[in-house]
Amino acid sequence: MIIMCPKCAGLNRVADDKLESQPTCGKCKSPLFNAKPVEMNSEQFLRAYQKTDQPLVVDFWAPWCGPCKSFAPTFSQAAAQFEPKARFIKINTESEQQLGAQFGIRSIPTLAIFKGGQEVTRLSGALPPAEFSRWLQQYL
Repeated sequence: MIIMCPKCAGLNRVADDKLESQPTCGKCKSPLFNAKPVEMNSEQFLRAYQKTDQPLVVDFWAPWCGPCKSFAPTFSQAAAQFEPKARFIKINTESEQQLGAQFGIRSIPTLAIFKGGQEVTRLSGALPPAEFSRWLQQYL
């Protein structure tokens, strides 16, 4: 599986059976997983979207959005629970407006799952932790 380093954006090939053994980046030696969402800009996200094999769970949000702020802890808990099955990414649509437009984000928060460069599913609105976990299990 090809995984992008959250620190240096280097691409790393990791065997499926090694995902749980805390792999590190071959370029910068940082851990590839830290059980936290990764904030990305457009360039980083498009690189991950186009070049990695790992499912991407994306939270399109904005800093002024109350539901986005209240959902953030749920998203962080899910990252801790589901990594390394998926990479959890936060995209600030306020600073990455073009990316939001490219993916047709019309309301926030919008949650989407991408696999193999394709969008698998999306939903708009914040979910309670148990409901979000069930939604993730359905698609990961």
